[in-house]
Amino acid sequence: MKEKLLELHQNSYVPISNFPVSACVVTKDGREFYGVNVEDASTRAGTCAERTAIFNAITAGVKKEDFLELHVMVSSGKVGMPCFVCRQMISEVYSKDAKVYCYSTNGDVIEHTVEELCPYPFGEDDLV
Repeated sequence: MKEKLLELHQNSYVPISNFPVSACVVTKDGREFYGVNVEDASTRAGTCAERTAIFNAITAGVKKEDFLELHVMVSSGKVGMPCFVCRQMISEVYSKDAKVYCYSTNGDVIEHTVEELCPYPFGEDDLV
């Protein structure tokens, strides 16, 4: 997985930050959906790699119960974590015990559950 994520960095569109991020959603049936971060000059209209991968999976018909794990690599010598906007989306489509693997370009990896990344999620139950 590390090699594929590193290769995907080349597809990031990051003219402002020059900080590529790549992600891969893995489903319970073994399918993989990829994403990279995409920026623009306004900086607010872009999107993160994690959400791009999740959106690609949903577009292909993946349902909430089908998400298994998420892999994320930041362009850094140290491991980076998903931003809080991405954590919101992760907490909505993944189960609390799903694994999120975060990589550095040096090959270091840290594993967390969704519950560890999002201990107090805002979800459907909060909308009533």
